[in-house]
Amino acid sequence: MCQDTGTAIIMGKKGRLIWTEGEDEAALAEGARDAYLKKNLRYSQLAPVSMFEEKNTKNNMPAQVEIYAEGDDAYKLLFIAKGGGSANKAFLFQATPSILTHDRMLAFLKEKVLTLGTAACPPYHLAIVIGGTSAELTMKTVKLASTKYYDNLPTAGSEDGHAFRDLAMEQEIHQMTQSLGVGAQFGGKYFCHDVRVIRLPRHGASLPIGLGVSCSADRQAMGKITRDGVFLEELERNPAQYLPDVDGKTLGGEVVQIDLNRPMKEILATLSKHPIKTRLSLSGPMVVARDLAHAKLRERLEKGQGLPDYFKNHPVYYAGPAKTPEGYASGAFGPTTAGRMDSFVDDFQAAGGSMISVAKGNRSSQVRDACKKHGGFYLASIGGAAANLAEHCIKKVETVEYAELGMEAIWRIEVENFPAFIVIDDKGNDFFKELNLG
Repeated sequence: MCQDTGTAIIMGKKGRLIWTEGEDEAALAEGARDAYLKKNLRYSQLAPVSMFEEKNTKNNMPAQVEIYAEGDDAYKLLFIAKGGGSANKAFLFQATPSILTHDRMLAFLKEKVLTLGTAACPPYHLAIVIGGTSAELTMKTVKLASTKYYDNLPTAGSEDGHAFRDLAMEQEIHQMTQSLGVGAQFGGKYFCHDVRVIRLPRHGASLPIGLGVSCSADRQAMGKITRDGVFLEELERNPAQYLPDVDGKTLGGEVVQIDLNRPMKEILATLSKHPIKTRLSLSGPMVVARDLAHAKLRERLEKGQGLPDYFKNHPVYYAGPAKTPEGYASGAFGPTTAGRMDSFVDDFQAAGGSMISVAKGNRSSQVRDACKKHGGFYLASIGGAAANLAEHCIKKVETVEYAELGMEAIWRIEVENFPAFIVIDDKGNDFFKELNLG
């Protein structure tokens, strides 16, 4: 469902009786490259040409491939497509042993879990690792725990210094996340699908604590090669069977229709009549720009060239599309994390642009202050549903500028009944501020 089809990460564990001709890493990477080239997946990887110049590699390479020695007669593999949103929510805290009490640890973790916000598409698979013989081991354990790779660890410790899962702490933290009010993007209790808490041994002077998530989509699969053949984990083919039947007519709140074909001043005046949390349905043109395009436009602004009219006349949607399947107007094309563009908003709005931005997740006080100062709005849409948005709401896509940036080019799209909510308004009100997210 997501347009960010991620960084290809492959971990192999090669048994001592397995013989290959070598260059296993290259062979696995080639397989990943072929998948991205042949399927309708997005190219997200950037190669540094110099310290400050980058180019999209146009095949989603390089992959991250790691191979270890383990076992006897099997080659075990874990494949992960790690999106940027959840990868950006991996944190290492170098704490002190003074917080190794139940109440202090829970208070510490509650504060840190709140900083995850909603940008990485909850409900999350939350992983917490306490301890570790090195910072890098702690964070590696976080990533694998978030994919449920360590679910079969022992559930009690010993003087041998092995890792274990603390099931009681997992349940307690899961209940704590349900009480935060953050929910699955727009409130409620479903901030996390589940929680994994792993305790590791540590050096007496160190207490690394790792925190990370996998997004609401399960984007990993296991595989193995044995003398009996090649096997790939069978994944759920009909996940919709686990979803409740939802009647759109019973969903709460009035849906306000917003015609984006009108002049920007009229659109702003209409939005100004409604409070935060208002559910919107957007129809008409938007421009699409994200990180690299924002940097390009800021360069123009700093050179005194001003912002282009399209950036002033239309809402700005932070996104980057996947490749377009045959017969469709667009590939998966959902909102990216808003917070990465926070530092641009004040300057752009002061120049008359970016008066309405559309993305996902919470934003900083920079954006609240800018919208209050300049009369702008931030509208949040639904993260993680990019294929659905593209199929049902995006009717036309065309390149406007910077085609060389690949998926990070500036696009013009025509949308119909595109769902969004007023999250930050022109009065400085912020839906996520009420949820203590800063």
